[in-house]
Formats: sequence, structure tokens, C-alpha cells
Amino acid sequence: MEGFLNSITSLWSQIFYAIYHIQLSDIIDIAVIAFLVYKAVGFLRETRAGQLVKGILVLMVVSLCARWFNLVSLQWLLDTVFEFALVAVAIIFQPELRRALEKVGRSNFTAIVKGQTPQEEKENAQKCIEAVCRAAGAMQKQKVGALVVFERNTLLGDIINTGTVLDAEASVQMIGNVFFPNSPLHDGAMIIRDGRIHAAGCILPLTQNENLNSQLGTRHRAAIGMSENSDAVVLAISEETGTISLAINGYMSRNYTTETLRQKLTDELVEDVKIEKETPISFVKTKFGAIKDKIQSAKKSKEAQEEHSND
Repeated sequence: MEGFLNSITSLWSQIFYAIYHIQLSDIIDIAVIAFLVYKAVGFLRETRAGQLVKGILVLMVVSLCARWFNLVSLQWLLDTVFEFALVAVAIIFQPELRRALEKVGRSNFTAIVKGQTPQEEKENAQKCIEAVCRAAGAMQKQKVGALVVFERNTLLGDIINTGTVLDAEASVQMIGNVFFPNSPLHDGAMIIRDGRIHAAGCILPLTQNENLNSQLGTRHRAAIGMSENSDAVVLAISEETGTISLAINGYMSRNYTTETLRQKLTDELVEDVKIEKETPISFVKTKFGAIKDKIQSAKKSKEAQEEHSND
């Protein structure tokens, strides 16, 4: 009992010592690690990798038990497995790792090179959304299948190369012609870039998620797959039921009306467009300016206190 109490006392002493001697670099280090762990847990919960990680944890527990009970053969087998664990993880988690790296590579800075002012970008997005929603309403009534991808920060050049570049103004007539049954481009996806129909007849990657509803067909699985591999918003209209669905970040929401679709697309594509976009330089200047103001304010406050104490 005394040994246990001594251990607890020693642990608390170490904790208080660490807290007392903590520095700014330590706080930044802890914050970064906590952020990475939080993102990793969220990423694993969204993918099949979560189940695989559970399997690896089970193997680690079994390995510890083998060492504890001196199970030589089992310990040797698990040690051999763990020697090749890094390569195995890279192979097994290849889709998840690719998706994670693509998310890390996304940046709002790509919007700077689009050649539009923020106000023009916002107006074009609103016009395009209106045209798409009206066309979606018409196709819903006629039960015409459609797949529309709204490109955002992740550029979809490799997807565009699989289709036909149109670079046309978004209109109800144009969208209807592309997805008209038996037309040359109706089977593929339409790519919307900068508020314009950039390409059509494009082939999208299918999702690898095996837990989806069996009623979802290839069109909807392609929509989810595209949203998993990019930050695009993907609209899918069912050819069998006319149901309007949206896929965002690997999740699909269904049963939209023209009005709710317009509102959702506006929230995702227009509200995120800032009238005054920050460039990397202006962002750094703003942050350092704020820090400089705080330092000057603290310096003036200290000088005022010293003058008051001298008086």
C-alpha cells in the first residue's frame, strides 16, 4: 500500500513539475499533436480503415499477452508480422492514405488563380446554381438520370481528361441536352468549373465503401466516390425514381426538392466565397500585425504602470 501511495505521489510531483516548467514551444507541440490525433480519429471513423485499425490493436494486445505468458512460438509469429507492418499498412490503407493526402493538399489559394474577382465568382455561382436547379427539377419530373460535379478547391483535371471539354455557359437547355437519353454524353458526369459547364461525359471513381445501401446504383456510387476523393459537391438524379441526391465529403443526402437543392448548393458554393479573399501574404501580414499591436499595447500598459508607481 505504501509503495502504491509513493507511486501516486511521484506521479503527481512529475505532473506539477512539468506544468510549472512548461514553455510556449511545449504548448504548441501538445496542440499540434492533439490536432493530428483528433484528425486521425475523425478520418478513421469515416472510412473502412477504422475496422482495420481495430484488428491491428487486437494483434498488439495478443502480442503483449504472448510476451507476458512467454508463448515463444506465438510471439515469434507476431514479431515477424510486425516487421512487415509498415509495408502492409501502406498497401492495405492505400485508398485511405491517398484520400488523406489529397485533403491535406487542398488549399483555398487555388481560387486566386481562377482569373475572376470574388464578386464575379459569386455571381457566376448563383447563376449556375439557378440553371442547375431548374434543370434538375425538369429531369426529376421526367426521370432523366444526371450526374453533375461542382468543382471547388480540388482541381479535377484528371477527371476532365476522361470526358469532352465544352466550356459553355450553364443553362437549362444546355444541361438538358447533355443528359437527354441516348445523347453521346448523357452517361458520364458533367463538370462545373467557375460557374460554367467545363466538361461532360466524364468518368468518376466509384466508392469503395461496402456499407452503402444496396439500392444505390452506379451513378450514386460514382457521386460518393468523387466526393471522397475531392472536396467537390456532386449532384445525382436517379433515372428510376427521379430522386435528387447530393454527395459531399463521402456522405450522400437524398430527397431534395428544387427549393431545398437551391438552398443547399448556395450554402456550399456561394456562402463560402468571400468578397475579400486573403492571399498568403495578406494573411501573414494580418496575423503579425495583430501580434505587433498586442505587444505594443502591453508595452504601453507596463510603462503607464511604472509611471503611476513612480508618482
